Amino acid sequence: MLTYEMDIAGLKRDLPLCRVSDDVYIGAFVIFGDVELTVHCATELLKRAPEYDYLISPEAKSIPLLYEMARQSGAEKYFLARKGPKLYMSGIFEVEVRSITTMSVQKLVLDKADADTMRGKKILLVDDVVSTGESLHAMEELVKRAGGIVAGKMAILAEGDARRRDDIIYLAPLPLFNPDGTVKN
Repeated sequence: MLTYEMDIAGLKRDLPLCRVSDDVYIGAFVIFGDVELTVHCATELLKRAPEYDYLISPEAKSIPLLYEMARQSGAEKYFLARKGPKLYMSGIFEVEVRSITTMSVQKLVLDKADADTMRGKKILLVDDVVSTGESLHAMEELVKRAGGIVAGKMAILAEGDARRRDDIIYLAPLPLFNPDGTVKN
């Protein structure tokens, strides 16, 4: 399997290259199970974070990062934009999202009680990898509908065109790849 060596704010990892289409491969970045990487990325993102009251992240791959950032910052609460409504939710805010790594349209859902807590507060949007920016955009819509204020947008990696965005704080750029493992221009 082809891999790509990443330097993520001083920590190196080999990412397996995975096919997205006939001519586009991506470096698969998975934070699950890598405690050293999770702690390191949370520390580095917090050094760069703007002032905020609460953190929010989409379910599921960035949950360890969200938790670790909250733990390191001393936060007593953070929010998770769920992929669907849960039985315990009392009223929901819902936004559709399409991701490069997911084949179908998904939804991000926020509980009304969380929305009430967010109202008037500065919310920092956090994700593991930003590619198309659709997940961040959906979270931004959820926060705005809840009456919250978007304090900033952060990710560990910015992939493809997201590397050129100046509205996202990230630790490292991640290129797209050709089928032979070379970096796409």
